[in-house]
Amino acid sequence: MSYRFLPFLTALIPTILIGGFEFFRHSELLHQISMETGNYLITILTFLISYAFALWVFHLMKKQNRRITVEREMRVIYEERERLAKELHDSIAQTLFLLKVHLKKGKHDEAGALVNSIDTQLRQAIFNLRMSPAKDVSFSKRIENWLEDWSVVSGIDVDLSLRLIDAYFTPAEEVQLFGIIQEAFTNIRKHSEASNVTFHFHVQEDEWTLKIEDNGVGFKVSNIGLKQYGVSMLQERSERLGAICEIDSKEGRGTKIIVRGMK
Repeated sequence: MSYRFLPFLTALIPTILIGGFEFFRHSELLHQISMETGNYLITILTFLISYAFALWVFHLMKKQNRRITVEREMRVIYEERERLAKELHDSIAQTLFLLKVHLKKGKHDEAGALVNSIDTQLRQAIFNLRMSPAKDVSFSKRIENWLEDWSVVSGIDVDLSLRLIDAYFTPAEEVQLFGIIQEAFTNIRKHSEASNVTFHFHVQEDEWTLKIEDNGVGFKVSNIGLKQYGVSMLQERSERLGAICEIDSKEGRGTKIIVRGMK
């Protein structure tokens, strides 16, 4: 039912029911029911009608708000997929151009590395896009599967510690969190030269903590460094979640990323 009819029904239905009862009482029941008893009855009737009508109205509003929330979250998910698809297209197009240049120059080792890079990007993209937003797969299982796939493709070991609560995050929040994880691990594969990554994602009732630490070469944390290594994207996603992102890295001593949020 459209919300535009609710004000009209709110005024009409109680008026008809209560006014109709009063008209019937005064015309047919005036001699059978005393004035005091009638006042009690109309008070009780008014309460029951108002309560029942309020329940119905709020049920409609709750149903409508739930539908709007689901649609909003689904839109966020599909917008994220479109963004990933665009990034994948641009990245592969650039990689193919470099591949063509290396082949012309006879740099077969460099060309082979680029082919492996394309293969890795496609594997990750296929994994992301084959998962339907409505598919009954827990968030923790998605993370576990993705990290396992990433480890096989990259050859980097991942020590995993996951303690999540089902339905703790909304689908829109899961999109942002999964984007943080993917961005961090993409940077590790591209820049860190690490052999091991520690992944820690724990949830409590009112707070959650995500830690990603590698044993790679690290980098100098500065505005230039954050842009160069793509870490600024992690901070932007964290802000969308209302979370705090801390980055600790030193040259030759690896990188640690900590994201903390409240519920």
